[in-house]
This record gives sequence, C-alpha cells and structure tokens, in this order.
Amino acid sequence: MPMSDTKIRSLKPRDKPYKVGDFDGLYMTVTPNGSRLWHMKYRVMGREKRLSFGAYPAVSLARARQLRDEARSLLAEGRDPGEVKQQRKRTERDRRSITFASQAEAFINKARREGKAQATMNKTEWLLGMANDAFGNKPITDVTPPMILDCLRRVEAKGNYESARRLRSKIGAVFRYAVANGVAETDPTYALRDALIVPTVTPRAAILDPVVLGGLMRAIDSFHGQVITRIGLQLLALLVQRPGELRLATWDEFDTDARIWTIPTARMKMRRPQRVPLPDQAISLLAELHLLTGSGTYLFPSVRSWQRPMSENTLNAALRRIGYSSEEMTAHGFRASFSTLANESGLWNPDAIERALAHVEGNTVRRAYARGEHWDERVRLADWWAGFLDELRAG
Repeated sequence: MPMSDTKIRSLKPRDKPYKVGDFDGLYMTVTPNGSRLWHMKYRVMGREKRLSFGAYPAVSLARARQLRDEARSLLAEGRDPGEVKQQRKRTERDRRSITFASQAEAFINKARREGKAQATMNKTEWLLGMANDAFGNKPITDVTPPMILDCLRRVEAKGNYESARRLRSKIGAVFRYAVANGVAETDPTYALRDALIVPTVTPRAAILDPVVLGGLMRAIDSFHGQVITRIGLQLLALLVQRPGELRLATWDEFDTDARIWTIPTARMKMRRPQRVPLPDQAISLLAELHLLTGSGTYLFPSVRSWQRPMSENTLNAALRRIGYSSEEMTAHGFRASFSTLANESGLWNPDAIERALAHVEGNTVRRAYARGEHWDERVRLADWWAGFLDELRAG
C-alpha cells in the first residue's frame, strides 16, 4: 500500500530497524533511534542493490518518489543508478577541489616557466594574494562577479585605483587560464570592465630643461651619501635604462673591453635582451665602482647584505636628499630627459633613440620590419649624450 505523510508520522521506533514499503522499490527504514531513512531496492545483472535517498522529513515523500523515478529511468537506459550517484559525488568532490587559489598558483607557475621577470612575478603574486584572501578557497566555478567586485572595491576604497584595475586584469587572466584547461566555463571579470574608477595617469616626474638638468648633475656629483648610490645615479643618467635593470645589474653582464653592457632577457620589461654601449664616462665610473663592489655579484649590493641588490627605493631617496621632490624628478625620469633632449637635438634617428630606451614599436606591422638595433648610431648617440651631460654640468 502506498505511503502517506500521515502514515509516516505515525511510524514508531522499535527495538530493531524495520521497513515500510511504498511502491516500485521505494521503502522507508525506521531505526531504533527514530530516524526515518529512504531507500530503494533494485536489481542490476540479477544482483540486488540498495540506493539511499536521505532522511525524512529533509527528503519529503514527493522528493523520494522523484528520486526513485529518476533511478528507474537510469535503469531503463541500462545504467546503474548507484554507480551514477557515486560518479556524481566524485565529480562534485573534484570540482570543489579546483579552487581559485589552486588555479592562481598554476597560472603563476606557468608565468615563471615562461621566464617572466622577477619584478613582474612579485607584482603578480602580490595582486593575486589579495584575490586569494577574498575568495581563494572557493571552487573557481563558484566565484561570481559580485564576489570579485567586492574584492576590487576594497582596493579602490584605499585610493589604489590602478592596483584595482590591474587586479581585475590578473583575476581575468587566471580565469582564462582555467577556461583553457577545461575547469571553468567563463571569465566573470569581463562583466566588470566598466565598473571600476579610471585612475588619472600621472607621468613620472622628469627634468626636461637642459639648464635644470645640468644643476641636477652637479648636485649628484656633490652627493654626500654612499659613494655607491652616487655612482648609481650617475650611471642611470648616462645609460638611461630602467632603474630596476641597473639596480639588479651583475658584474658578469659588463664587457668593458668591448664597451658593452648586456642585459639578459629575464630582466627586461619587454622580454628582449638589451645591449647598451658604454661611453668613456661610464667606463670610468665602472672602474671606480669595481674597487668598491667588484668582489661581489651585484654592482649595487644592499647595505645589509651583498647577496642582495640595492633597495628599489634607494635611488629615489637619494634624489630627495639632494633636494629634488617626487614632483620634480624620479629615477625613472632620466629616460624621459634623454628621450626629450635627444629628439629635440635633431641629430638622431628617432628609431635609434627608442631602441636605446629598449622600447618596442607599437605598430605591429612596422615592428615586423624594424628589427635592427641601430647599433653604430647608438654608440655615437651614447657618446654624444655623455658629452652633452658634461656640458650641462659645466653650466
């Protein structure tokens, strides 16, 4: 006789478990502690099996019958509902084990294998660390746009608008990596592309007036701090590479006989090796510096340990000590000074100037053909720039 809710509620526990049948294999087991458990009896290949559906009233009579009917449909297809249930459990367990944090770690490892610069890796790990704090332990398929936006809003609330935009980009990169690996279906950050505050772009401060630049060079020459720091600023002005590329430079990168500094691909922002011609003034500074740090690995070691390079704040801090605020000049600003004054001179091919700065042509078609280093002209350009700085020093 089919069961009803009234009949189920009237069932009393006994000393031993007992069964009460419904129909089509569905029955209820009543245990001595009063639990009422749904089961279904079925046969596969002549073998009797049992399927559990849960406890009443969490699983209602109507729901138990629905589950029974679904199991019978599987049997009609020649499938074992018990095995299907176990497979679904395994699939769900696997899905929940693929968290955002696990995919972020895999994405970072991929970038590391691709040889991304350490500075880039540090920034990526820092950004994704904020995402992991917010939802890293959630299955990646459970991470929603509102969750991500809440994380980004917390970064924005501190006034870090650019960091929030970069964080959205990195989270999106992790999701696209997961989609490519078949463990996510979409990139939810796409819906957030217009949700963030657009930061006001402020170029790094740089001195573009030749007379003022001459005053800066004289102030650097008179710097009363660490000699290594003073030479760092002088070489930065002469060689106009990115501060991080100079700060991390090692002695084995320099061939003073050939007058070339070769910066490896791993340290270059644009992932291309860079050769830098060394004028006489740079050779003299390197000789002076070699007496101080030549027995170690780095040209500019940390004051705390020669096994580590100089802090990234050292050169900017030195500019502040000699009286130049962050609104007047930055360590990175020497590149803008060089680019502006070299172009204004009208003496040099703009492509040679751009190559000296290790810039990559933005036009993809033109970049395909403009692959040369302009080496001979860049050697003359380096000599001219060093002489020009000397003239500015002299007032």
